[in-house]
Amino acid sequence: MDGFNFKGLQKSLTSLGGQITPFATRTFQYTKEQLGQVDDKTQLPPDYIDLEKRVDALKAVHQKMLAVTSQYSHESYDYPPNIKETFQDLGRTVSERVSLLSSATTPAEAQAALTAPSTAKPQPKTFHHAMARAALSGSQTLHQQHTGAGEDPLATALEKYALALERVGEARLAQDAQIQSRFLAGWTTTLNTNISFATRARKAVEKARLTLDAVKARVKGTTWKLPGASSARADHHVDEELSPEAQEEIEKAEDEFVTQTEEAVGVMKNVLESPEPLRNLAELVAAQIEFHKKAHEILCELAPIIDGLQVEQEASYRKSRESAS
Repeated sequence: MDGFNFKGLQKSLTSLGGQITPFATRTFQYTKEQLGQVDDKTQLPPDYIDLEKRVDALKAVHQKMLAVTSQYSHESYDYPPNIKETFQDLGRTVSERVSLLSSATTPAEAQAALTAPSTAKPQPKTFHHAMARAALSGSQTLHQQHTGAGEDPLATALEKYALALERVGEARLAQDAQIQSRFLAGWTTTLNTNISFATRARKAVEKARLTLDAVKARVKGTTWKLPGASSARADHHVDEELSPEAQEEIEKAEDEFVTQTEEAVGVMKNVLESPEPLRNLAELVAAQIEFHKKAHEILCELAPIIDGLQVEQEASYRKSRESAS
């Protein structure tokens, strides 16, 4: 190590700092900061930092909400994982099967109606559709084994329940389609476009800030400090009056930093003040309300029919017991 010239190395590094590419200059400055070699890092305005925090919070909200609500894009999100339905089970809608069954006059015709080949695409795999198919299957099983007069009341009730649940399932699919187009699309656009624009603008600010500090360090001769090296030369350069060229270079970097900061502030404010996320959330709620309202109406239509069948069966049951006694 004898004869090693620290000042000569610093001079070489300082000269090199003026020749390397902007990317390398910024990387060099960033490395110095990470190693604690910078004492006068340019600080961003408090208002700017506050905007960054708010944009980060908005981004986190979008990511978390989309992680959950993206399930509305998957038809079978509520489909029971424990049931095994065949292609034949999914071949026709419940209403189609009921229509075919209504014209059947023998058990064989009824069975043929249940196993008739599909006339359209496979039926939806949703919880409500699965319940409808199970109820209709149960209805037909009871009808086929019924030997008394009239219809089996439970079989009749199950068939009506199946028709109602299929309508509820269709309402759920309509809800999902609305949520996909009116909420998911909007929030995805905000995350991938608007918030991404803000992220790019912030990166431009950081690049301009690193460039500015790198220029300051280079013209003042403080490009790098080696452990144990004397800082006398650096102090000497700090005290010296900067040349017009050096001052002009610093001012140019400062102007770029200010410009990028102002642009980023504008972009972040636009993102934070945009009414789109709240408008999209209102659409999500509206779609959910519409589904639950429709489901409520369908089940309210069904309930008195089921209740009537149940009352009739109880009356018949009491009558048969009285006759038996």
